[in-house]
Amino acid sequence: MSDVIRSNFDEVVSLDITPESAGWEYSGLRVITLSPGASHTLVLDAIEAMVIPLAGACSVDVDGQDFQLAGRANVFAGVPDVLYAPVGSTITIRSDAGGRFAIGTAKAEGVFPVRLIPAAEIPVEYRGSGNCSRRVVNYGLPGVLDAHRIIAVEVFTPSGNWSSYPPHKHDEHSATESELEEIYYFEVGAGPDGPGIGYQRVFGTPDRPIDVFAEVRTGDVVLVPHGWHGPSMALPGYDLYYLNVMAGPERDWRICDHPDHAWIRGTWTDQALDPRVQAWSAD
Repeated sequence: MSDVIRSNFDEVVSLDITPESAGWEYSGLRVITLSPGASHTLVLDAIEAMVIPLAGACSVDVDGQDFQLAGRANVFAGVPDVLYAPVGSTITIRSDAGGRFAIGTAKAEGVFPVRLIPAAEIPVEYRGSGNCSRRVVNYGLPGVLDAHRIIAVEVFTPSGNWSSYPPHKHDEHSATESELEEIYYFEVGAGPDGPGIGYQRVFGTPDRPIDVFAEVRTGDVVLVPHGWHGPSMALPGYDLYYLNVMAGPERDWRICDHPDHAWIRGTWTDQALDPRVQAWSAD
C-alpha cells in the first residue's frame, strides 16, 4: 500500500479504509459525500461507529431511532454534533442540503448504547504553545464516550504550526503505552490560488521499521500501524485539520514521546498559546 491513500470525491463513498484493506485488526474509516437529499446506509456487522459531520448537517437513523446532527460549513468552522452507533446496528445517514461525513469504525464485540453528543458537550483542549499550538476536540475519548474499542479526536493546527509533536508512539502494551492502530484523515485550507498542502512524518524503531514523509492534501489518509508519528506540519498560509481514528485490544490512549525530542514540551511554559486556536469557532 502507498504511503498516502487519496479520497475520490466523485463517488458517494469517497474513502473506505477497513482493517482488511489496511492490513491490521481494528481501525477503519469511511468518508461519504452526499448530494442534497441523498442517503447512505451501513450495517455495523462486528463494528462500532462514530458519525462526524465534516461539511454540512445530517440526520442519522439507527435501527429506527432518528437523530439530528448539527454540522458545520467545513472542518475549520467549529465543532459539530457527533453520534456513536453500536455493534450490530444499521445506520442511515441523510443530508437534506448535502455534505461530507466521516464514519470512524472499530472492530468490536461489546455493545454500548447509541449516543448523540451535542457540540456543546464535547470537551475541547488546547495543546502546546507558540508554533506548536493546536486545538483538539475530544468527542471519542474514554471518559467522554462509552464504547468498546473506538477512540476518535480531531485536531486543528493553524498555518505555520506543528502538531502531533514531539513525535510519539503507542504500539505496544506497557505502563506507558497502549497498542493502537491510527488513521490520520486530512483536510487542508486553501490559499488564494488553489488547494493547500501539509506534511506528515512517521518513522519506526529498529525492530519495526517504517519510513513515511508524505505530502497531504484534502481527503488524504496516512495509516500508522506502528512507530513514531509526528510532526503533522501546517505550511505557512494553509491551516491543517486532521481526524484521528484509533482502536486496539485495549481502549486506552497511553503514548510515549520519542526520547530524543521529549524535551520540547519543557519549552512551552515560556511561550504563549497561539490565539488562532482559541479564535476557531462556528461561522
